[in-house]
Amino acid sequence: MSPEDIVLTPSGLRFWGARLPFTVGRGGVVHDKREGDGATPVGVHRIVGCLYRADRGPKPCDWAVPIGPHDLWSDDARLDDYNLMVRRPYDGSAERLARGDPLYDIVLITDWNWPDAQPGKGSAIFIHQWRGPGRSTEGCVGVSPRHLRWIVPRIGTGTRLIVPSTLA
Repeated sequence: MSPEDIVLTPSGLRFWGARLPFTVGRGGVVHDKREGDGATPVGVHRIVGCLYRADRGPKPCDWAVPIGPHDLWSDDARLDDYNLMVRRPYDGSAERLARGDPLYDIVLITDWNWPDAQPGKGSAIFIHQWRGPGRSTEGCVGVSPRHLRWIVPRIGTGTRLIVPSTLA
């Protein structure tokens, strides 16, 4: 592990010497992630992208990609674009990225089940804004908006999200 790794620990999310509060999925931390289980998967997950709502704030880093009302994330395991960003109109099941709430105003994308997604293993493990302390996600990692804005510009090409098996 290096200081640029984002490591989940019982005492907080550890990154660049800071310990920050975080939340995980309503299904807890698991070894065997499945689509729809609401769980956060154990493992070492590279950070592979950043999305942001340009209508709600400035670009959080040079490599961030803006999202808008037509952008979705496919969670339809029957389709070839499962666990990929897609656009409306879309025939399969997908999650809207430009949400009415602020949860996805800034999103870090991990390589969980990506780029060659295995059907049913679960889609999209993001790091995004939380609903509040102690309020679970649908399987992602949630942090406060202030902490997320602090984390994003410090991410490097080798940054990984580490979810240890000791949390399972």
